Amino acid sequence: MRASIPRSFSAQTAVAPAVGNATLVMTGAELLLSMVEARWTARNGDGSKMDSGLKAQQELGKIEQQLAKLQSVAGQTDDTRRQIQQLNERINTLRKQVSAHLSAWEKTELARHPQRPYTLDYIERIFTDWSEIHGDRGYADDPAIICGMARFHGDDVMVIGHQKARDTKQKVYRNFGMPNPEGYRKALRAMKIAEKFHRPIFTFVDTPGAYPGLGAEERGQAEAIARNLREMARLHVPVITAITGEGGSGGALAIAVADRVLMMENTIYSVISPEGCASIMWRDSSKKDLAAQALRITPTDLNQLGCIDGIVPEPEGGAHLDHEAAAAFLDAALAKHMQEVSRLSIPQLLESRYEKFRHMAQFLRVEA
Repeated sequence: MRASIPRSFSAQTAVAPAVGNATLVMTGAELLLSMVEARWTARNGDGSKMDSGLKAQQELGKIEQQLAKLQSVAGQTDDTRRQIQQLNERINTLRKQVSAHLSAWEKTELARHPQRPYTLDYIERIFTDWSEIHGDRGYADDPAIICGMARFHGDDVMVIGHQKARDTKQKVYRNFGMPNPEGYRKALRAMKIAEKFHRPIFTFVDTPGAYPGLGAEERGQAEAIARNLREMARLHVPVITAITGEGGSGGALAIAVADRVLMMENTIYSVISPEGCASIMWRDSSKKDLAAQALRITPTDLNQLGCIDGIVPEPEGGAHLDHEAAAAFLDAALAKHMQEVSRLSIPQLLESRYEKFRHMAQFLRVEA
């Protein structure tokens, strides 16, 4: 007959490995965090590239995942919980330091991060009663640009934006976020509908640029972009643009002639990609980090140049880590600026928009 095992003995044998694993995970996480802190301090101290900001953020994310798993294990002692809290505080402090010192190229990589929220992600979290509009009434529907009517804080609005994708099938369907002429014509059709019914317009920019294919050129890519620039400049409704990822070339500006242009914290806005600029200037695309710095494409640079009207903060580490928080930050910024432009009469709105773009990057002013 098999002897019975005391319950207390069974509990001890079950808890002991868990406690040992927790100690091991805690020690490993603290060691990794100390290494990241040391490398980052050395990088800031002498400007070396021992540890890039993105690499540091990735490592911090892995450490946070380990701590999150540890927190989910039942039976943690007060001492263990206190140590986890202290490590999380150190992670948050270091993440703020890293975010404040990202280079222009590192911000470019963050702007292109495949897990960043796209236009439909923001629509889902910020707007209600979304009803999409398809087609340009001339050639076709372009899935790289989405348009539709919605409500923003109870008010009827029009929403237009570039749409990227995450899996291969959807990337091909969305043409990697690069619109054809029919996409810009669809956007203009939606803008005219908004103007007819006196609805404010929100546009979301996230594109490498307009599609440069032969078919797009044959169907009037340049004309479609130019027409949008002209027509947006004289729309009789408020227009607010948010750069939520990468804003590349005229393909971005074609839906960004707005009364307010905002940029998320880890985004870029430029007439050409850093790789394209490096290939032209130095015949070497590997100098993309140098080109990114020279182009001054980050929100801070563009705010100083007067090309944008505000910078929208992101969650620690970037919008790709917390879509809900990123949408909340953007929602607050959009509401603030919409309230400001809504106070202006139509003549004031048009004059303000005209002066805004006429004086962008104006360094020399000749007095009469």
